[in-house]
Amino acid sequence: MHLVIFKIKNFVLGKRFFSGLLLLLPCCIFSQNPDISLLRSINSPETLAMDGFFRFVSNSEACGTIGIPAGMAIAGLIKHDNKLIRNASISLTASAVNYCISNAVKLAVNRDRPYLKYPDIIKKVGGGGPSFPSGHTSAAFTVATSLSLAYPKWYIIAPSYLWAGTVAYSRMHLGMHYPSDVLAGALIGAGSAYLSYKINQQISTGRRIRP
Repeated sequence: MHLVIFKIKNFVLGKRFFSGLLLLLPCCIFSQNPDISLLRSINSPETLAMDGFFRFVSNSEACGTIGIPAGMAIAGLIKHDNKLIRNASISLTASAVNYCISNAVKLAVNRDRPYLKYPDIIKKVGGGGPSFPSGHTSAAFTVATSLSLAYPKWYIIAPSYLWAGTVAYSRMHLGMHYPSDVLAGALIGAGSAYLSYKINQQISTGRRIRP
């Protein structure tokens, strides 16, 4: 019975998440005017003093995605803290789920980067490939949401989402993504983390009540 309930709940959660993403797709792809207008107000053709800071923040996504759960796992092993190790595993699982979903959507939509379509949008960092959704943003929000669910304290939630939000903004400042790319990335990342957390929670509950 609990297995059936578990499957139903996760089917509903997954259905709601992907339905929301599907509803977002046409808005992101076809509503180019507000999308590019907002990007133009964020990306500057001039070299700015803050460009270096946003490059650093953008590059911090890879370190955060791997480094944070790895640090949690190492600390858990040193302290013999199984909960810390489990939370690290959930975060890594969520990142893997996010990676698969984000790249599948990228290939399906195959949206050009904004600097390829609009010459006035200046690319200020390396990178390429399809634009929608923002992989950096989705990865950052996966980590931020995983941490926030595992440790629902303001001093964890606030800096986690501040970092993820800054990563998202940096991708627009650097001319790499439309605002809709970033929004979709945030939703996919947060959704991947939430689904991974709930699945682990259901599995853990099922194990505890099993005779």
